[in-house]
Amino acid sequence: MEFDWTTFALEVINFLVLVWLLKHFFYRPVLAVIERRQAATAKTLADAEAVRGEAERLRAECGTRLAGIEQERVAARARLDQEIAAERARRLAAVAAEAEAEAQRRRMRAVRADAEAKAALEREAVSVATRFASRFLERLAGPEMTAQLADLAIEDLDALAPDRLDALRDPGAGVKVVSAHPLDAARRDAFTRALSRLTGRPLAPEFSDDPLLKAGVCVMAGAWVLMANLRDELAFFGGSLEHEG
Repeated sequence: MEFDWTTFALEVINFLVLVWLLKHFFYRPVLAVIERRQAATAKTLADAEAVRGEAERLRAECGTRLAGIEQERVAARARLDQEIAAERARRLAAVAAEAEAEAQRRRMRAVRADAEAKAALEREAVSVATRFASRFLERLAGPEMTAQLADLAIEDLDALAPDRLDALRDPGAGVKVVSAHPLDAARRDAFTRALSRLTGRPLAPEFSDDPLLKAGVCVMAGAWVLMANLRDELAFFGGSLEHEG
């Protein structure tokens, strides 16, 4: 087979024409498309990088906010624990104070009950002692005891304080000497002399008997009274003991 230079030259020319056609009508548009795509890809990458940066910024900001929220939560929980502890302490103190107050009230009631029971026992003891003394002395009551109590009354008249003589010295006050048993003449005279000496004027006391006195005498001058008898002494004894109890 012989080599045809003409054919070869035509083929070269065809090839060059093809290359020119390709470069002019195909390569440049393809390059333009590729460039546009590269630009679009670069823009997409830049946008993606920007989005990633924004995402990182937002993530960091979110982390900071979450850290702040966590700190606030911890602080709020601490404050709540403190408030709960303070309220618990306050309520415990109130309960303790109420319990102490109730215990104090119970102690006071117990003391008052003991005092009332003691006072009741003392009153009962006074009543028993008074009844016993009354019965015992009533058995001893007689003219002899009346005479002895009359002598004591005469001694008391001689020892009267000056401030007790005003009522006795009232001229308008009648003087009475009441005895449980009749007094003998000597004792009547002794009463008359003692009363006359105290009043500074002659007196004629009115003498009478009253068995209710049981023993002894009672001297009266208006509102002034001198008691030296078993009935009044027993009543005074019982009343004074009850008052002391």
